[in-house]
Order: sequence, then structure tokens, then C-alpha cells
Amino acid sequence: MSTRLQHIKDHIWAANQCAEMSISTPSPLTTHVLNTGHGTPAASMGLSLHFLDPTSMTWNLLTTGTTNNDGRCPCLITREAFIPGAYKMRFETGQYWEALGETCFYPYVEIVFTITDASQKFHVPLLLSRFSYSTYRGS
Repeated sequence: MSTRLQHIKDHIWAANQCAEMSISTPSPLTTHVLNTGHGTPAASMGLSLHFLDPTSMTWNLLTTGTTNNDGRCPCLITREAFIPGAYKMRFETGQYWEALGETCFYPYVEIVFTITDASQKFHVPLLLSRFSYSTYRGS
């Protein structure tokens, strides 16, 4: 299978998995990526979620995803898998800008945050332009 077809298959599988997961239980952790340079959601951006193993101090990959047309990836983690600790979201910004035919300064963005009360809902937005980014804990 060609790389392009495999890439399309992976996106369809991820979207279907995400749709099924969001119907059953909403994720306690969400994100929304906005392209502030264009004033639009950042659609089709790859991202991954990692958890820091406190014993070995190594990052373990939990999941990968792609933002939808609204710049969201609503099914990052299940309520059952969401536990207190340090997490990292990695956004593939270089690939995103390259797909738009543009260059950028940051090839990726990593946001590291600590969860102490996993019963709460956490929203981690990313506001992005080609030469800057910002984030905050949203609601």
C-alpha cells in the first residue's frame, strides 16, 4: 500500500475511533488549536499525548491524533486512563505549516502540564502563528 493511501487510512481509522469514543464518554482532556495568523482553526494537525513515568522519568506515548476541521481532537484519553501526574502534548506544527505551503520557526510545540485532580475536566488550547505560540488552561 502506498504511503499516501496508508496515511489516508490512518486518518479515517483515527476519526472513526474518535467518533466512537466521544459517543461513549467525553474525554477529560481536550485541546483546540487555532491558527491566529490566518484566523482559522488548525485542521489536520498531528499531535500526541504522553505520560511521564515517575519511576524512570521517561515519557510514555499514550495516544496520537489529528485535529478535526474545527481544530479539535476531542478523544485524547478516557476517564479511566486519566490519572494524576505529568503529561505532555506534542503538536506537529512544522508538518502543519508545510502542508499549507508555509515555513515556520517552531517545528513542533510541546506543552507539559501536571494533573493533580483527575476528576476535573482540562482544556489545553494552543494559539499558533508561524513565529509564535501561546497556551493556557481553558475550561
